[in-house]
Amino acid sequence: MSRNIKEIIKSMTIEEKASLCSGLNMWQTKPVERLGIPSISMTDGPHGLRKQGNLGDMSSKTVPSTCFPSGAGLASSWDRQLIREVGKAIGEECQAEDVQIILGPAVNIKRSPLCGRNFEYFSEDPYLSSEMGTFHVYGVQREGVGTSVKHFAANNQETLRNSINAVVDERTLHEIYLRSFEGPVTAGDAWTVMCAYNLVNGEFCSENEYLLTEVLKKKWGHNGLVMTDWGAINERVKGLRAGLELEMPYVGPEHDQMIIDAVKSGELDEHVLDTAVERLLTVIFKAYDHKKPGFAYDKEEHHGLARRTAAECMVLLKNESSILPLKPEQSVAVIGAFAKHPRYQGGGSSHIAPTRLDAAYDAIVEAADGEVAYAAGYSLKGDTVNQDLIAEAVKLASSKEVAVIFAGLPDSFESEGIDRTHLNMPSSQIELIRQVAAAQPNTVVVLSNGSPVAMPWLSDVKAVLEGYLAGQATGTAAADILYGKVNPSGKLAETFPAALEQTPAYLNFPGGKSEVFYGEGLFVGYRYYEAKKEEPLFPFGYGLSYTTFHYEKISVDRERMRDTDTDTAVVTVTVRNTGQVAGKEVVQLYVKPIDSSVVRPVKELKGFEKIHLEPGEAKTVSFKLDKRSFAYYNTEIQDWFAETGAYEILVGPSSAETPLAASIQLISTGVPFKKVTRNTKFFELLAIPETAPMAAEIMELSMERIKQMGAMFAESMDSGLSELFDAVVQWKKYDGLRSLGGMIGGMSEDQLAALIDDLNEKLGLQ
Repeated sequence: MSRNIKEIIKSMTIEEKASLCSGLNMWQTKPVERLGIPSISMTDGPHGLRKQGNLGDMSSKTVPSTCFPSGAGLASSWDRQLIREVGKAIGEECQAEDVQIILGPAVNIKRSPLCGRNFEYFSEDPYLSSEMGTFHVYGVQREGVGTSVKHFAANNQETLRNSINAVVDERTLHEIYLRSFEGPVTAGDAWTVMCAYNLVNGEFCSENEYLLTEVLKKKWGHNGLVMTDWGAINERVKGLRAGLELEMPYVGPEHDQMIIDAVKSGELDEHVLDTAVERLLTVIFKAYDHKKPGFAYDKEEHHGLARRTAAECMVLLKNESSILPLKPEQSVAVIGAFAKHPRYQGGGSSHIAPTRLDAAYDAIVEAADGEVAYAAGYSLKGDTVNQDLIAEAVKLASSKEVAVIFAGLPDSFESEGIDRTHLNMPSSQIELIRQVAAAQPNTVVVLSNGSPVAMPWLSDVKAVLEGYLAGQATGTAAADILYGKVNPSGKLAETFPAALEQTPAYLNFPGGKSEVFYGEGLFVGYRYYEAKKEEPLFPFGYGLSYTTFHYEKISVDRERMRDTDTDTAVVTVTVRNTGQVAGKEVVQLYVKPIDSSVVRPVKELKGFEKIHLEPGEAKTVSFKLDKRSFAYYNTEIQDWFAETGAYEILVGPSSAETPLAASIQLISTGVPFKKVTRNTKFFELLAIPETAPMAAEIMELSMERIKQMGAMFAESMDSGLSELFDAVVQWKKYDGLRSLGGMIGGMSEDQLAALIDDLNEKLGLQ
């Protein structure tokens, strides 16, 4: 339906405008019936619909919906189209339950494995997280349901989340923490963005003009609305002025009155309020017009999707002696309380009432032809080692051909609202695994956890399957992989550290009473481990299969790159299934700068594709790399900049294994500064075609003068000092232009000023 929103706003009173800026209750916006403005509904996500039966009654029960794997699992699929399918299904369930906005996806970066909400987040890598979030948005919004990308920004811990100030430098903020939001906003066109509780560099996210207006609205062109996380408001009028449109939930008339009073007193320009109302009405009317009354979805079909998705997400970490897949005729001891009482989702606001729940024990009984028996092994209550339960499990394991232990983290170990303090599993489970593995050499461990765990028992067991929190079909999906109905194809979307002390943020997490310093900077996840040459327990991108893959060849289409950053390079890779069964491989592409003038990670993920290959089949995968694939965020120009130089393209099955390599020589067409000054470096000018000849000539003249002066002093120096002086000369390119002045440089101040003016003129920077 076509509406003239600007005319509607002209007809509204200040009171009506202010009323739209906060909710009606916990989950709905306020209507303005006089003007035909409807109320719309929103509910928690992000991996399924969490809707209370009566949105106005907090005590009402949650309606059943499909519980898909949480974000940690979904990202491990590395499958864009699968994420889109899940988003589509969630959108359908929203339509069936008359919900117009789902609160998700959650795309915050996994800065530390201790963050209690990591089960909800996708990855430690911003490119992967952005891609997963974007396709989630595609899927949901195609069904006429809005998304709310959260939590903007730098919400990387639960400790003091309402008051902690995340102190993060500008470049790191853009390259790591904002980058994961960019795709869902710019490519996905997310209807709404949810701001976080915390502060970023001294300003609450709910009133951070740099984040909400400069980045989100101006730089990224977001046309939707910004809402608070529930209760994340600080100063209402300041938030509105900074770019916050909707406060959730409703807390009473006081905050609306603050807006009214600010407009009437002149403290707040009414145009600011009108702009916010226009954004609100745009989303409200769009959501209302896309409603599908009477819509219904197929619960069994969605459960089937949940099962298929869960199997795609599980990561095979170890498979010694190819113990997996199990043979149907083998006798199996199924051990662990999680086998009958699965932990399939995280705790907190995303907790879903599933339409059904598959237990692994039942699924194994159905899949096996041999004898299957069960022992609890540990209690779900508390963490006391129960030797009687362990003894029962050991006895059972010894009597069967294989023992499959279901273990992981209970709800009390990780949840929204609290951070973990260690990487350990419950001691009762660790002791269970140790004793069972000692009695039964054919022991398999299946993990249910939302984030990495330490594995002191890893060498004792034959196989480990990381199941993450796999949703309501976790049991059947695990059985599908254990018995080879599905060939595992998940890859880790985060690094598993060998010890907590090894993690990048170890010295800076969770910070003090008022702030947390992001001291590791750009070096989050695999970026840190590679720079430090630290070997983690399992690297980023890692995952095994029941088949094998060979990376055969790589080529780069240089014609399309034309050696500049204005076009795209096409990288083509051939991969072959060299095993005996069909399988899927995640082909990962990383870009490595060879000689950068700024600090950069060793390499960064810039492309990935999941492909299916039959035995013996080879496929060619193509990746398009543009300027952003080679760029870093330049804080002087406050934009992305791809510097001139050589880059290596690395391709393989994980960050730690990249057997294919090719090189690209890139010439930048950009300028890495706003204006040439006395402190502009020679290397910066040498990298720009317009100034390179002049810079080279001037630098050479300067170097000759330095050598002449060095020769004068060399007479009184020994040969070692003379050689040292020659070596110093080679670093002249890192000097600023001001080194040309004075006695050593030989230029007068007037000559230097004239040179700088000439360089600015050549670059059009006058």
